[in-house]
Amino acid sequence: MSCWLERFDAHLRTERRLARLTRQHYRRDLETLAGYCGALGLSGWEQVNATHIRRFIAWRHRSGLAGRSLQRMLSSIRTLYRYLIREGVTRSNPGTGVRAPKTRQRLPEALDVDETAHLLDEPPASDPLRVRDVAMFELLYSCGLRLAELAGLSTDAVTGREAELRVTGKGCKMRVVPIGRQARCALLRWLTLRPGLARSDEPALFVARHGRRLSHRSIQVRLERLAQRRGLHRRVHPHMLRHSFASHLLESSGDLRAVQELLGHAHIGTTQVYTHLDFQHLTKVYDAAHPRARRKPREPG
Repeated sequence: MSCWLERFDAHLRTERRLARLTRQHYRRDLETLAGYCGALGLSGWEQVNATHIRRFIAWRHRSGLAGRSLQRMLSSIRTLYRYLIREGVTRSNPGTGVRAPKTRQRLPEALDVDETAHLLDEPPASDPLRVRDVAMFELLYSCGLRLAELAGLSTDAVTGREAELRVTGKGCKMRVVPIGRQARCALLRWLTLRPGLARSDEPALFVARHGRRLSHRSIQVRLERLAQRRGLHRRVHPHMLRHSFASHLLESSGDLRAVQELLGHAHIGTTQVYTHLDFQHLTKVYDAAHPRARRKPREPG
């Protein structure tokens, strides 16, 4: 089983060109399944049937795994078996008829426009690291980037006099997004200071104190500290700025297709979650403003 997992990982890397983090998720899910099958005495992927997969998913569900994680796990299993069928290892895909338990869809958490402005409107700083942080988070919000996309940016990603950004998204898909005015100004300030921090052979757009590419965790921590410094009494994470970008843009334009393109979503259904956020906002406005929607104060007695 482990031998075929190695070949499958090579297939995902070379043919599907999936990102390293995505491949790690596949590998972790499938190694868990392989361990479960080994405990049942199964020595090859061709011996696994739909009943085994159904019991495996039930076992993971009892272990506390949420519905979305189980759906991802089933997707990993089906993808593996499509590859094994192609390679002639087996004739059927045991994951096809198995469904994960349904879970209530959680709306993405976003900042409102005022909170976003308060977070990003930092006083001008002379510290290069503070200047870098402002540029990073302005870019996150201006371009709707994922954390991995931001961390993976190199200096050659900025084109057209700092007006556009070339982003490598999921599945190594490239997209070009415009950079807003304030993000462009913040980025220019950082680019003037970057040579004083970055090592000569480092291509990363955003570097740490030691001159090398900034890690995902460092970006998360810096944003949390910025939110605390700016007095936001909630946990702020990088993906929240991506959600804020999408919901604010949709709220203003109503153009779902444009938001899909800017976010780099392969399917419009992924983007449609932001219409729920938009409706939620409209409901709050309605409840607060409409004279026959407002609750009357309770009469004494």
